Amino acid sequence: MRIVHTIASIDETTGGPARSATQLVRGIVRKKEVSTVSLLTLSSPAPIITKFNNPKAKLVFNRANLIGYSKTLHQALIQSDANIFHGHGIWEMPVHQMAIYARNHHIPYIITPRGMLEPWSLQQGRFKKQLALKLYQYKDLNKASCIHATAKMEAQHIRDLGFTNPIAVIPNGVPLKELLLKTKPSQTKTLLFLSRIHPKKGLEMLIEGWAQLDSAIRVGWSVNIVGNGEPKYIEQLKQIINAKGLSETVKIKESLFGADKVKAYQEASLFVLPTYSENFGIVVAEALACGTPVITTQGTPWADLKENDCGWWIPIGVEPLKQTLQSALQLPNATLHQMGLRGRQLVEQKYSMEAVAEQMLQLYQWILNDTEPPEFVTFKP
Repeated sequence: MRIVHTIASIDETTGGPARSATQLVRGIVRKKEVSTVSLLTLSSPAPIITKFNNPKAKLVFNRANLIGYSKTLHQALIQSDANIFHGHGIWEMPVHQMAIYARNHHIPYIITPRGMLEPWSLQQGRFKKQLALKLYQYKDLNKASCIHATAKMEAQHIRDLGFTNPIAVIPNGVPLKELLLKTKPSQTKTLLFLSRIHPKKGLEMLIEGWAQLDSAIRVGWSVNIVGNGEPKYIEQLKQIINAKGLSETVKIKESLFGADKVKAYQEASLFVLPTYSENFGIVVAEALACGTPVITTQGTPWADLKENDCGWWIPIGVEPLKQTLQSALQLPNATLHQMGLRGRQLVEQKYSMEAVAEQMLQLYQWILNDTEPPEFVTFKP
């Protein structure tokens, strides 16, 4: 089986999609049924990786013109001799190029929207997205052999837009060998946010909720906001922090990667993602894998937190976040540690890269061989 993945960028500024796509390639390429896996993307200043450490996997960077079209990517599609294509993300030209090539040559393809069809996301730049849907994006999605959603909630949102394709619900996977479980309760009282710093992430709610907490509850605790984003927006957040007199306890720090990122997860007592919308939220799985309980919103598909007693899944808003922080910050370290252990167990059972790669391989085999559909594939009623 020869598989070609396409994504607009794997730059460190793009957040979760870049990590999810590259990790999926690493997982898939280990399967004996797979001959080669290629990931085609555009060149960028700071890609999260520059190559795969497996001879069967190839990473190809391509240059694009002003409108995003890439001649070298088109040549790479021709030379790939792929059995199946898999595009990650929408709106951008590389996945559109892949979809056109696949249709013209009668090769099946899958599209993973990566949260870009979520209601919140569709409201941002609404006019441009409506135009893009009419011009090309609806056709690219509608003609896909399957659309891949990372959670049931995302799948339902896709159905609500009128798409009748089969939808495969397969979560993102995390590499458990890299995300080491903490061996003892965290010694520092740290509340960690580690993600792209973007208005979607709800950081203003976090700052306001923190400000409203009784000062006695906040004693000894600090908030680390770690990530990259638009400098203007980061400066706005810093001004809010300073205006509320929180500069001693709330810090914005630069992105962390590799072992430094894992260390941040391990040292944190709690992880928080107060987001308005996520199709998955890979950082939630990463934090849990390191044994850190998570607070996140119902803008994510993480009901597992509540069901497995490894975190809090709360309504979006300052007040629910404040109330949750008020309770969580007063829990003993030992209690938080036990919650983290349950989180690690959840990830091992459901979100390991090995399990996710196996499901994705089943999806490819079903599409190519027209066998019985896997149980995670749903059809329009």
